Amino acid sequence: MTKLLEWLLGVSVVVAAWALVSFDLLDLKLPHSYREVAWPMPLYLLVSFGCYSLATVGYRVATFNDCDQASRELQEQIREAKEDLRKKGLKM
Repeated sequence: MTKLLEWLLGVSVVVAAWALVSFDLLDLKLPHSYREVAWPMPLYLLVSFGCYSLATVGYRVATFNDCDQASRELQEQIREAKEDLRKKGLKM
Protein backbone atom coordinates (compact mmCIF):
# COMPACT_ATOMS: atom_id res chain seq x y z
CA MET A 1 0.00 0.00 0.00
CA THR A 2 1.43 3.35 -0.98
CA LYS A 3 1.77 6.23 1.44
CA LEU A 4 -0.93 8.15 -0.44
CA LEU A 5 -3.41 5.31 0.01
CA GLU A 6 -2.54 5.07 3.70
CA TRP A 7 -3.23 8.79 4.15
CA LEU A 8 -6.46 8.62 2.13
CA LEU A 9 -7.65 5.65 4.18
CA GLY A 10 -6.88 7.46 7.44
CA VAL A 11 -8.59 10.65 6.31
CA SER A 12 -11.60 8.67 5.10
CA VAL A 13 -11.98 6.95 8.47
CA VAL A 14 -11.75 10.26 10.33
CA VAL A 15 -14.25 11.95 7.98
CA ALA A 16 -16.67 9.02 8.31
CA ALA A 17 -16.46 9.09 12.10
CA TRP A 18 -16.94 12.86 12.12
CA ALA A 19 -19.96 12.62 9.82
CA LEU A 20 -21.52 9.86 11.95
CA VAL A 21 -21.21 11.94 15.12
CA SER A 22 -22.00 15.34 13.61
CA PHE A 23 -25.06 14.34 11.60
CA ASP A 24 -26.14 11.35 13.73
CA LEU A 25 -26.40 9.21 10.61
CA LEU A 26 -26.86 5.91 12.47
CA ASP A 27 -29.42 7.38 14.88
CA LEU A 28 -27.15 6.71 17.87
CA LYS A 29 -29.07 9.24 19.98
CA LEU A 30 -25.87 10.89 21.15
CA PRO A 31 -26.17 13.88 23.48
CA HIS A 32 -26.31 17.26 21.76
CA SER A 33 -23.05 18.28 23.46
CA TYR A 34 -21.20 15.57 21.46
CA ARG A 35 -22.36 17.14 18.22
CA GLU A 36 -21.40 20.61 19.42
CA VAL A 37 -17.87 19.39 20.13
CA ALA A 38 -17.60 17.35 16.92
CA TRP A 39 -18.81 20.07 14.56
CA PRO A 40 -15.65 22.31 14.65
CA MET A 41 -13.28 19.30 14.90
CA PRO A 42 -12.04 19.52 11.25
CA LEU A 43 -10.91 23.09 11.89
CA TYR A 44 -9.09 22.03 15.07
CA LEU A 45 -7.40 19.18 13.19
CA LEU A 46 -6.37 21.51 10.38
CA VAL A 47 -4.85 24.03 12.82
CA SER A 48 -3.09 21.22 14.70
CA PHE A 49 -1.67 19.82 11.46
CA GLY A 50 -0.44 23.30 10.48
CA CYS A 51 1.28 23.76 13.86
CA TYR A 52 2.88 20.33 13.60
CA SER A 53 4.08 21.08 10.06
CA LEU A 54 5.60 24.42 11.07
CA ALA A 55 7.31 22.85 14.08
CA THR A 56 8.71 20.01 11.94
CA VAL A 57 10.04 22.36 9.26
CA GLY A 58 11.53 24.67 11.91
CA TYR A 59 13.23 21.79 13.69
CA ARG A 60 14.65 20.37 10.46
CA VAL A 61 15.97 23.79 9.40
CA ALA A 62 17.53 24.34 12.82
CA THR A 63 19.28 20.95 12.79
CA PHE A 64 20.30 20.98 9.12
CA ASN A 65 23.78 19.50 8.74
CA ASP A 66 26.54 21.58 7.20
CA CYS A 67 28.61 19.67 4.66
CA ASP A 68 32.01 21.37 4.97
CA GLN A 69 33.82 18.84 2.82
CA ALA A 70 31.24 19.09 0.03
CA SER A 71 31.42 22.89 0.24
CA ARG A 72 35.20 22.87 -0.15
CA GLU A 73 34.94 20.42 -3.05
CA LEU A 74 32.37 22.61 -4.80
CA GLN A 75 34.50 25.73 -4.31
CA GLU A 76 37.49 23.89 -5.80
CA GLN A 77 35.42 22.82 -8.81
CA ILE A 78 34.24 26.40 -9.32
CA ARG A 79 37.82 27.64 -9.17
CA GLU A 80 38.92 24.99 -11.69
CA ALA A 81 36.03 25.86 -14.01
CA LYS A 82 36.92 29.57 -13.89
CA GLU A 83 40.56 28.80 -14.70
CA ASP A 84 39.51 26.54 -17.57
CA LEU A 85 37.21 29.21 -19.01
CA ARG A 86 39.94 31.86 -18.60
CA LYS A 87 42.36 29.60 -20.56
CA LYS A 88 39.77 29.26 -23.32
CA GLY A 89 39.53 33.04 -23.66
CA LEU A 90 36.46 33.94 -21.61
CA LYS A 91 36.94 37.24 -19.81
CA MET A 92 35.10 37.75 -16.52
